[in-house]
Amino acid sequence: MKKKLLKYPFYFVVNYIPNHIINKIPFYFIRHLYYKSVLGIKIGTGSSVHMNTFVNRTNIKIGTNSSINRNCYLDGRGGLFIGNNVSISPEVHLITASHDINSESFEYFEKSIKVDDFVWIGTRATILPGVNLKKGCVVASGSVVTKDVSSYDIVAGVPAKVIGKRNEKLNYNCKWFPPFD
Repeated sequence: MKKKLLKYPFYFVVNYIPNHIINKIPFYFIRHLYYKSVLGIKIGTGSSVHMNTFVNRTNIKIGTNSSINRNCYLDGRGGLFIGNNVSISPEVHLITASHDINSESFEYFEKSIKVDDFVWIGTRATILPGVNLKKGCVVASGSVVTKDVSSYDIVAGVPAKVIGKRNEKLNYNCKWFPPFD
């Protein structure tokens, strides 16, 4: 019983506070301070996690000059690794845990997601457990990515399929800090 009671303060600190209080504060410095110091999330220089982003657990690493826009879902249960100069559009879901639908006991599992440098993920895309998005690839808005995407491929659809190739000479940064976001 005592062990069960000790779980509640933990979940309050790592789930409730960051997702119902901290993510509503319109100042990057305060949000990032909480994410880094309390949750242990690694956020690189020049990177931004915008308002109303839902953070699930703490095994999240974000490189430099990457932008995670409003209302995203960052699931760190299985490990979430975001590279440098990554642009994640609003309402994107990166999900690292699920259940085996064919398991008699509906078995729970976790698999990490890795997003390499210069990846752009469009609005309302969903990235499922175990997916690796290779350097410079693009995921179109509304896509559901169920398997790895090769470097510089452009994918779209449900499930996402290759629809084109991106220029391989990429040299930009996604550092973006709009005021009060």
